[in-house]
Amino acid sequence: MTTDIIELNDFIVLIEQSNAEKTFIQKCEIDGDAVGFAFYGSGNVELEIKHNQQTKYLTNTTGLAICFFGNQKVEFSHKIEPDKPLQSISIFSKLKNMHLLSQAEKEIFEKHLPDLLNPKEHFVKGPSFYMTLDMQLAVQKIFNTTYTGNTRLLFLKSQINELLSHFYGLLSSDQKSDFSEKDKNKLFQAKEIVTHNYSQPPSITQLSKMVGLNSNKLKKNFKELFGIPVFKYIQEERLNKAYELLQNTDKTVQEAAWDVGYESLSSFSNAFFKKFGTRPNDVRQKCFSNKS
Repeated sequence: MTTDIIELNDFIVLIEQSNAEKTFIQKCEIDGDAVGFAFYGSGNVELEIKHNQQTKYLTNTTGLAICFFGNQKVEFSHKIEPDKPLQSISIFSKLKNMHLLSQAEKEIFEKHLPDLLNPKEHFVKGPSFYMTLDMQLAVQKIFNTTYTGNTRLLFLKSQINELLSHFYGLLSSDQKSDFSEKDKNKLFQAKEIVTHNYSQPPSITQLSKMVGLNSNKLKKNFKELFGIPVFKYIQEERLNKAYELLQNTDKTVQEAAWDVGYESLSSFSNAFFKKFGTRPNDVRQKCFSNKS
């Protein structure tokens, strides 16, 4: 587990990533009353929350953005597994410092997060969203930047500000979904299926039969709930996995492309560059230079 800690205005930011060889538990505590935001770049990670002799479990999956209130009486434990590497960005602000926020931010908190500002328990879960493409791109930039020193710090601050701004935007949009909790569960099931079968995904027709939603409803509601069309989500999963393969294994660019379901090397390279701003071969060369 590697962790960067930076200060941003009145926020403390933890940038964490792991690539475990075996399952381990990462525990953490919050120092005092604080409002937190967390953005998950990768990993279907089980989060255990203990307080008041209660234990709650949350599964924080790739692409999820959450907010919450917590204090020193809460113990958080991330369960990190080898096949589910963690990339997370956590942002905390002490309640006592909330008056230092800008007027615009204070108004957003007061209007949309009153339960976090006036908590009735040691842990309170706020709204959660599936990140937009802009938010996912900001997260990827944070973990993939090659900047160092003060330049890196300035870059990270800009991306953190962008993430918070997008989260505030999702809160302020106050969009109401027009589908039931049953349909919502089916959509999460569909997302889980394509997440684990990104290299050979089912067709929309096949997927709709697997989860019990008609094709039009599946396409429309998947995009509404997760902010991205089904096959765009699959492409994002393919490219994220390819980046992991190039960074953490000895696979060639061609092998990585085949593994994630690309038959055309040029199509893979172009899509990779469009998402990450760098060519796949550059990632592989950087990986080998770091090992040598």
